[in-house]
Amino acid sequence: MTTTLVKGQNGPLNAATVEITVDLATAGDLSALLVTDSGKVRTDADFVFFNQPNGPGVSLQAGAGIGTLSISLGAVPADISQVRAVITLDNGTFGAVAPPVARVSGGGQSLYEYRIDGLSSESIVIALEVYRRGGDWKVRAVGQGYAGGFAALVTDHGVSVDDAPAPAAAPPPPPVRNSPPPSYSRQPSAPAAQQAPPQNHPPQQNYPPQQPSAPNYPPQQPQPSAYPPPQQPAPNQQPAYNQQPGYAAPAPTSPPEVSLTKSRPVSLSKGQRVSLKKDGGVALTNIQMGLGWDPVVVKKMFGSRGADIDLDASAVMYADTQLADVAYYGQLTSKDGSIRHLGDNLTGEGEGDDEVVTVDLTRVPMHVNAIIFIVTSYQGQTFEQVQNAFCRLVDQTTNVELARYTLAGGMAYTGVVMAKVFREDGTWKLQAIGEGITAKHPGEAVPQLQRFLSNDFMR
Repeated sequence: MTTTLVKGQNGPLNAATVEITVDLATAGDLSALLVTDSGKVRTDADFVFFNQPNGPGVSLQAGAGIGTLSISLGAVPADISQVRAVITLDNGTFGAVAPPVARVSGGGQSLYEYRIDGLSSESIVIALEVYRRGGDWKVRAVGQGYAGGFAALVTDHGVSVDDAPAPAAAPPPPPVRNSPPPSYSRQPSAPAAQQAPPQNHPPQQNYPPQQPSAPNYPPQQPQPSAYPPPQQPAPNQQPAYNQQPGYAAPAPTSPPEVSLTKSRPVSLSKGQRVSLKKDGGVALTNIQMGLGWDPVVVKKMFGSRGADIDLDASAVMYADTQLADVAYYGQLTSKDGSIRHLGDNLTGEGEGDDEVVTVDLTRVPMHVNAIIFIVTSYQGQTFEQVQNAFCRLVDQTTNVELARYTLAGGMAYTGVVMAKVFREDGTWKLQAIGEGITAKHPGEAVPQLQRFLSNDFMR
């Protein structure tokens, strides 16, 4: 038998696993916040949503409507006192649609339902909370709306977002030693899908320089900070999520910084930036930079074919203005292990990414504050002979494309600086660049990259 709840009412939960579903008359999302007695999450991992569907004891599963939150009560950590189920509208407010109905089931039976009445200008609502009472679990009908929007809600619960206070400045980077450049000559190799680590390359060089010998670089843990209460926007005004305290807006001629969204990839223009955070302000940790191109097709008497053009993707790491390391065809993994090049493509043939570089942002050493992604032409053909050159940012955890930058037109250069990932105010950001350089391999490119290191470049 299903029990109907009203706002503020609670009921016992006797099943080991409970499921929460929602009947919603418009497009929206279901998510969960796992909070302690203080009403805050412990870390961003306690926020379960479409881009991070699994948390401790809680999972978001696709299905009918806006999905199902499954809560394994015995697996919820002991210091989590409540699991709050949140409904977010894609557009509009709850006052313009039929009231949502939240349903709770367990053990194969329907247990509770709650019709969430009384909402008007809100676009977010905490529908239900599953909470501990002594050694038992209960469910409560909450129905608390948030007119301030999604960022206000998650910030109020301790999830880091762009407008949260900036963390304390990092300690100064350790010194980086210079060492002789490597030889970039190589033997032809198999396409990326077939390639093992290169065997015929010259012996490994101590370039880029070895990391300082002392520290290991574990993922940095977020520091505790105070989170302000949500700001109420003016009527019909959306809150500005991307503004940093003291941030000066770019000049009108510069492309504005944009936000990543789950609905479709962000199409970047030259110079444009995105913060490497998913919807809701959760920081990306594992990213994948895919780079692709197609050879220009040449028409001949007996058919058409594209000239083989051997382009190479490389990721160049910097500590301020000092070269720290390079991941490229001759060293597929950076010395600290944070960057991996997945193999060399000699022709650009095939669909999708021709070369892929993955970055574990949690393993990038603290003194490294910029990673520049470049593409160079090993045989010396210029980008006038290349079409459809692009780079794209993929969330490696979910394999979802988040942003894409496509070069418009060919250039009379043998190399292109495609994009830069850099730290700013404690946050990783991506900037589309698309500037030509004269370089056939990373060794020739490095001396030309200094001008791209400033965070004011093209601002």
